[in-house]
Amino acid sequence: DLEPPKIRCPDSRERIAEPGKLTATVYWDPPRVRDSADGVIKRVMLRGPEPGSEFPEGEHVIRYTAHDQAYNRASCKFSIRVHVRRCPVLKPPQNGYISCTSDGNNYGATCEYLCDGGFERQGTSLRVCQSSQHWTGSQPLCAPMQINTDVSSAASLLDQFHEKRRLLVISAPDPSNRYYKMQMSMLQQAACGLDLRHVTTVELLGQPPHEVGRIREHRLSLGIIEELRRYLHLTRSHFNAVLLDKAGTDRERYIAPVSPDELFVFIDTYLLSEREAARRAQSGDPCE
Repeated sequence: DLEPPKIRCPDSRERIAEPGKLTATVYWDPPRVRDSADGVIKRVMLRGPEPGSEFPEGEHVIRYTAHDQAYNRASCKFSIRVHVRRCPVLKPPQNGYISCTSDGNNYGATCEYLCDGGFERQGTSLRVCQSSQHWTGSQPLCAPMQINTDVSSAASLLDQFHEKRRLLVISAPDPSNRYYKMQMSMLQQAACGLDLRHVTTVELLGQPPHEVGRIREHRLSLGIIEELRRYLHLTRSHFNAVLLDKAGTDRERYIAPVSPDELFVFIDTYLLSEREAARRAQSGDPCE
């Protein structure tokens, strides 16, 4: 027997990667092999993935080889090409960033727009890459956070910062208090680091009826000041400060001025979310 077996591979094929994935699952029927002397040959060797395997983007060659009992050989091959449909790469908004699933811009990928601390998203939060290779929705903006101090309760005031900012509430008997002046001087020099860590300072100063409360340039009413003092257990008799996390929970207290380095180490060690930590690792420290 000098005649090799007859083998025919399936036709080459192209597939589109499945939504949200960079691979396509491809099936085919193995080739049938016949030999003039031996009839149907069932033992066929495959070089490559099995039918039903997941194939990544690109071209893949599948080879089959068969031998008859006289060791005559026959082989064939076919190719599988996998395409990944992609949308244009999204740009992060100014004062914000993007968190995407899968490969970031492939068909089925979902991208979430997030704003840096102190900024609020205006517009679409999620966009999805469609099979047409276009994104759903439009790019949102990250606008400066608007602080409303004309509220009816301290709870309403604090709720504006929920999941957005940490609060460092500083209380002193009067603006001339030595500890207060030291604290504010240090914080003013560390403004970049505070903003990087999403910290807003709240000041409560003096005694009624001339007590002053403020968040940046925004003044607080006497009623709100009193509620904040009761809620946070802040005395008027001496300097004290409390650090609230983004959930509004009391996380640390100080009875003397805290240095920015000490404050930043505490926040970086105990209060950063996984997303914030990843963002910091990616972008570095712009305040250095």
